Amino acid sequence: MKLHHLRDLLAIAEKGSINSAAKHLGMAQPALSRSVRELEREIGVPLLERQPTGTVLTPMGILFARRATSAVNELRRAREEVQQLQGSVHGTVVACVSSVAHIALLSEALSPFYHAYPNVKLRIIEGVYPVVEAKLKSGSVDFYIGAAPQGGPAPDLQMVKLFDNTRVVLCRIGHPLSKARSLAELIDASWVTTSITDHAEAEFSSVFASFGLPAPRLSIQAESALTWITAVASTDMLTMSPVQWLDSPLIKGVISQIKVQELIAAPAIVLIQRNAIPPTPAAEYLCDMMRRPASRYNLEK
Repeated sequence: MKLHHLRDLLAIAEKGSINSAAKHLGMAQPALSRSVRELEREIGVPLLERQPTGTVLTPMGILFARRATSAVNELRRAREEVQQLQGSVHGTVVACVSSVAHIALLSEALSPFYHAYPNVKLRIIEGVYPVVEAKLKSGSVDFYIGAAPQGGPAPDLQMVKLFDNTRVVLCRIGHPLSKARSLAELIDASWVTTSITDHAEAEFSSVFASFGLPAPRLSIQAESALTWITAVASTDMLTMSPVQWLDSPLIKGVISQIKVQELIAAPAIVLIQRNAIPPTPAAEYLCDMMRRPASRYNLEK
């Protein structure tokens, strides 16, 4: 079994057809088909099957591809690690970073990172933990920094808390409720919220329930920061967001804080990586650069 066999199979699985995968890899379609047949002969089972919608993995192919993905990622990392330890500044780092981590940590880490690794390609995925757990386990993503998941990460992943966090209530500038001083005064407003799980309404309601209040109307569940910023800036909707958003230039002059008396907790910001396999030097360096400003938030408590 050769590395190109694994690469070719994974390209077909990702692109959904042999023709698309061949174009992506820059190789002839017959050569790609031959590569997969060689792999299937060695494994002893069919790995692909044709369907009206394209070429898909068989059940055995899905199992094999899961392991193959990890193997290909580890071989890539091994090559990059050796090169970086020998002084090379090439390679790739893939990180999933929440919106809070973008504002509070990544903005300060990028300049020193690219000074140290100017030719390393950095791929940043904006999101929260549940959507990248499988990619962390397979090695497709080097690390995650963002809101702590409920129940913790999978057993083969490790989690380190960077700092505890709080939320603030935000509204458009000039909002009629901008002078409110308690959540009780905001019960009749409409709200937009984001969520770190699939249960946004339950998460939202629990905040008000913790203060003995009924939940107000949740009008929009946002899947990105851009959605809630747009909604809050252009309507009378309110939102609860991590306190770091007060320092973001994205909302300056458009959105302001309603200074309620309640202290509203937010999920802690954590770093999640795989347990057994260390990151490449470039990935470890980026983690270190993001940890430094995180220590400031702990000192501010």
